[in-house]
Amino acid sequence: MWIKICGLHDVATAQEVVKLSPDAIGLNFFAGTPRVVSVDVAAQIVAQLPEKTEPVGLFVNHSLDEIDATTRQCRLPTVQLHGDEPVQLLADLNSRAILKIIRAWRLGAEGLDSLADYFDGCCKLGVKVAACLIDARVDGMYGGSGKTVCWELLNEQYRYDQWPPMILAGGLHPGNVAEAIERVRPWGVDVASGVESAPGTKDLKLVEQFI
Repeated sequence: MWIKICGLHDVATAQEVVKLSPDAIGLNFFAGTPRVVSVDVAAQIVAQLPEKTEPVGLFVNHSLDEIDATTRQCRLPTVQLHGDEPVQLLADLNSRAILKIIRAWRLGAEGLDSLADYFDGCCKLGVKVAACLIDARVDGMYGGSGKTVCWELLNEQYRYDQWPPMILAGGLHPGNVAEAIERVRPWGVDVASGVESAPGTKDLKLVEQFI
């Protein structure tokens, strides 16, 4: 099970989290969150990571140039697009840099029909998506809400045999992650607020329990 601890924004905490051996850490460049990290600090965090820990840069409606500049400065191999990015932006990223792309999708009561259309668009443009992260849809938020995804709806509608490997997010914490894995069967899991003592403040005991 691939595990990402998201929303690290200082070097000291990142070093302690990495000791617990997650597969990846998330560095959030979206200004509208208490988990935002500066480019300079992100670069310092990445520079000290062991090879086994994958750094993922999280972007929300950033421009192609902003994503390109940040990934180069921080030496990020993977980006997570968590906003309303069109398929064309992914295609442009593919053509400009060698990056793994995780496409985040916010699931609400409307289901995943729009995600099917999105992946059809990716196929038409030859876009490679390494994984799809499913988060809960909350109006006015781009993740980090702590709201749980409807596991039943997700399990019914996600096309496991056709779409990229699924990363489950949204409301996960040490008390429910095992049940979520059993019921949804994701390739990976992602957590931010579920291992925090306050918004943006990671609790290392909770991180350890989650892993």
